[in-house]
Amino acid sequence: MPFNPELCRNESEVESKLIVQYLLPQLGYTPDTWHQEVAVGSIRLDFLAFAAQVIPFVLDANSPLSVVMEAKHPKQNLNNHVPRLRHYLTSLNVRYGLLTNGKEIRIYQKSQYDIQLLFQCSGKEVEIKLDQIKILIGRESLKEGQLVDKPEVQITENNSNIETKREHSMKTIAVYHNKGGVGKTTTVVNLAAALRKKGKRVLVIDLDSQANTTFATGLVKFDDEEFDDIKDSNIFHVLQSEDFYPIAEVARKSNFSNPEIYVVPAHIDLIRLETELNALDYSRLILIEKLEKVKDQYDVVLIDTPPSLNLYAKIALIATDFLIIPSDLKPFANQGLTNVKEFIKTINGFRKQIRKPPIQIIGVLACKISTNAKFVQSTLKNRLEKIYSRYGINVMDAVIYEREDLAKCAERIQIVGDIEIADPISVLDFKPDSTSAHEFELLAIEVLQKIGLP
Repeated sequence: MPFNPELCRNESEVESKLIVQYLLPQLGYTPDTWHQEVAVGSIRLDFLAFAAQVIPFVLDANSPLSVVMEAKHPKQNLNNHVPRLRHYLTSLNVRYGLLTNGKEIRIYQKSQYDIQLLFQCSGKEVEIKLDQIKILIGRESLKEGQLVDKPEVQITENNSNIETKREHSMKTIAVYHNKGGVGKTTTVVNLAAALRKKGKRVLVIDLDSQANTTFATGLVKFDDEEFDDIKDSNIFHVLQSEDFYPIAEVARKSNFSNPEIYVVPAHIDLIRLETELNALDYSRLILIEKLEKVKDQYDVVLIDTPPSLNLYAKIALIATDFLIIPSDLKPFANQGLTNVKEFIKTINGFRKQIRKPPIQIIGVLACKISTNAKFVQSTLKNRLEKIYSRYGINVMDAVIYEREDLAKCAERIQIVGDIEIADPISVLDFKPDSTSAHEFELLAIEVLQKIGLP
């Protein structure tokens, strides 16, 4: 009998109707090879299924291949439960984990001290995707050890297909909105820190003449323009010269995050130099070429863009693979999404001419959101729903709220002699256990999933 996610109204029904009555039998597990509500020390698992019958079962390096299955309420955001699943798999040495709320099904694999997403589909697709699920965690597949060299798997989310491959190339993500003040820079720098803490090699490119990201990552170590050490080596020089100023030379190590990230800085001179750069035939394509030369040095490139439709914004969107659109969801920011869509349409027309695929929009990221309880419970939900219904753009699951910790970590200073020098750090280093730090960790997890980077 096919599974219908609409029949799952609570967590108990996800467990009984999806896992017990449908998935476990379809995947070849018999009642003597799976256990429900398994307690292992302080950990309590919803389901634990084994490839072979083991009574009593043991969990160690020599135990048979097994799968943890966790069920959540249909209204629960699965991203919030990924850290706990990671803890289960790595602590218990279980290789595979299935996470579901009935509406969505995900399969993860343990990789040393982290987990990576292998497969994702909606509850409505489970029947047509069943063969893929069997290949990954079916009882016979686990018994035969077919997953030592796992196949390429297609991830389906929000009606867009993203492929996870054996070899992962560098991913470039632009963070863009043509309205300012929506949390763009805060998103870029703290997402960079969160990705770095996930073990990814991160490069940040500041393409905004306001140079907010350059300041926010602590690269401005002077309080007088006489000592400006950025004006002679910044993103302008990268874009101006075909033969000189490679990214590897211009990028600077920033201790804004621990471990460090690398940043190609911007400078206020970008404003007056835009006309000069615009006169160069190759200016729109040079960033693509120079990024190609560092593709083995970085896993993720984040580009901070100007809140405009100018040349620098065009360069960023021509070079990127993916796009995040931060928004405070206020009226002008929402209305600006029409301009963003039209701008992307124009850019995609140019990309087609140079045989580059269309930009993949990860989604609108709610940023600088009020923590007022009444706003969060009613107004926020309505505003998020309107993004897709009015503008046809998906909304990301992560939400970045306006919190005191985010402001404080950005305003840190260092006293050197009689001089005050900006010394910002990421919120993940400032207060690792804070709610803001957790929000950026969830954002990093969601981004990595949606760009297909384990």
